[in-house]
Amino acid sequence: MLALGTPLFAQTPKKVETKEPSTVVARVNGYEITAREVALAAEDVAAQLKGVPPQMRYPLIVQYLIERHLLAQKALKEGLANDEEYKRRLRFYQYKALRDAYFARKIKPRVTPEKVKAVYEQETKKVKPVERVRARHILVSTKEEAEKVLKELKAGAKFEDLARKYSKDGSKEFGGDLGYFTRDEMVPEFSKAVFALKKGEVSKPVKTEYGWHIIKLEDRKEIGPRPLEEVAPGIEILLLRQEVQKEVAELGKAGKVEILDPDLKKLQEENQKRLEELKKKAAEAGKAGGK
Repeated sequence: MLALGTPLFAQTPKKVETKEPSTVVARVNGYEITAREVALAAEDVAAQLKGVPPQMRYPLIVQYLIERHLLAQKALKEGLANDEEYKRRLRFYQYKALRDAYFARKIKPRVTPEKVKAVYEQETKKVKPVERVRARHILVSTKEEAEKVLKELKAGAKFEDLARKYSKDGSKEFGGDLGYFTRDEMVPEFSKAVFALKKGEVSKPVKTEYGWHIIKLEDRKEIGPRPLEEVAPGIEILLLRQEVQKEVAELGKAGKVEILDPDLKKLQEENQKRLEELKKKAAEAGKAGGK
């Protein structure tokens, strides 16, 4: 059975989005479960469904509601509605529901697609495109072996075949293919050689701490910021969190919040001190990077 989790900004299952909110999707001893209730439950179990394929979410959420109503109806029959534990839980969930309703009605509308796009454009201006190359290599122990490989290549042998035959690197199984990488991801001597090549060109023997390499450049490209549609959900969550923090800070100033537990107070002070130290280090790092 699915347990209640922390609400996340998960999408309502597509099968539910296309239905009228009042559509009855199941009944439990006469109680009607509607598409609206399924959409609300989707928020409750979002954390548990994070890795579940979209097509499986709808039936799982409905099953969760069926189990919940069966147990709730049993609890009513046994008189648990008058139990103090139930009343405490009811108060807790009433405040949670009010918080969620306020968030949905008052805070979420503040974060519009236009604001998300504006933040994306602002941040992407700070991102410099990174050059990446895809290369193959053949790694051998001596310069003589490397020159022998180079000679066979010039005679018409295929690079992939020679990599499988001679290379002592794990990439030999893939014809020496190293995939895409940046300058910083390889040792300096290797990077200097491969980034100096033209597409399709083969290097002279290159010495590194691992041995001698013959390198072939397969492709090069510049990688810029990820597309807006890929990062928009993350930006939205960040902006919504900022809106919540801003609202809570204002309400805290206007209201009266008292921390009574001395242990909690001490932990809060320690955490605040650590946070300030981290901010200070980040600011110093930013200044050093700007020089």
